[in-house]
Amino acid sequence: MTDGPPESSPLAPGAYVLGVDSGGSGLRVALGRADAEGPLFTTVCAEPVRTGAGGIDAAHLLEQLLPAAAELLGRAARDDADAMDNAPATVVALAVGAAGMATLGERLRAELPGALARALGVRRLALAADAVTAYAGAVGQRPGAVVAGGTGMIALGTDLTEWHRADGWGHLLGDSGSGAWIGRAGLEAAMRAHDGRRGGSPALLARLHAVFGPAEGLPGLLYPRPDRPAVLASFAPEVAACAGADEVAADILRKAATHIAEAAAAVCPGAGSEAGHRTGHGTGETYEVALTGGLFRMGEPLLGPLREELARLVPQARTTTGTGDPLTGALRIARALAVDGLRLPHHPTMLFVETGDGPSAEVGARVRTGEPEPGGVPPEGPGKGPANRATDADTSPVGHSSDISG
Repeated sequence: MTDGPPESSPLAPGAYVLGVDSGGSGLRVALGRADAEGPLFTTVCAEPVRTGAGGIDAAHLLEQLLPAAAELLGRAARDDADAMDNAPATVVALAVGAAGMATLGERLRAELPGALARALGVRRLALAADAVTAYAGAVGQRPGAVVAGGTGMIALGTDLTEWHRADGWGHLLGDSGSGAWIGRAGLEAAMRAHDGRRGGSPALLARLHAVFGPAEGLPGLLYPRPDRPAVLASFAPEVAACAGADEVAADILRKAATHIAEAAAAVCPGAGSEAGHRTGHGTGETYEVALTGGLFRMGEPLLGPLREELARLVPQARTTTGTGDPLTGALRIARALAVDGLRLPHHPTMLFVETGDGPSAEVGARVRTGEPEPGGVPPEGPGKGPANRATDADTSPVGHSSDISG
């Protein structure tokens, strides 16, 4: 699949686009030609962008992004000179995808357009939730859905008129079927076996002992940790490893698959959406449901029951494993923005777009969850830590960072 610029939108030599993916494992930046698919050069800033009571720290993001952009443009000047045709390298569009963008991105939306225009001369800018860049990386600019799963879990779909979101509400309120959910269920089954209660799993208790030590010490290890969701998720692979011979573990994964499939069905084009019926999606047309993130690297113990549930709930969908990650998605959004070809729905917090004439996201636009998107204050209140915060997609590889791509 390609999302290259239309032939009717010529670009000057030396025109480049930047894609940025910001999450729990740091900041990744990719430079690509505005008239060709894929990245030319990438770089990684290992320090995660700070998040505080005021949201994502725009100044800290710029401290890392601007030197990275200068490095990549310098590499292009040296190594991509033929394509530049002696023209100076310029950034014509830039897209940033960030974990927490929808709920904690107010400072980015207020400060980045002016700062990037001054520093790089770029006036076409998209600021997206990382679930949106995951969608663009996995599905592109077609109607469909993506399930991004890791420590957390979020499903996002679009019929190209509005975004449909399900879950992603954090491990206390949702993320059902996620790595944290599976890990917690597995640890609960282990503790039941330790107590001699019904529903316990001696196999999972043995894995608890191997990973964490004595069962009695687990609360003291877990509860003080600020990264409790990641700690819970670190046990999910143990559940998958036991599922072949342990019915309790297998049942946990079957229930996880049901939760994930229900979220996917809720966001698929036409799922209760008038817009979906207007555009013809939801009338039996086949579309893609892409699975992306480290959760799905657990393999058949989870994917087998998940495929069965998806076939039952959304028989018109074609399930795929997403090949493009959020950084790929950010670069695709930037490239589409450069040539006025961005078809994904604009939204004031999920996909904020600035083109030099003011933001193009319509104020009051909605993501179809029944509620308007929040705007910049963590759900647990100002000044609280991130451990229990619902983010756009806390969906890293299980047991590692807190973003989709980590």
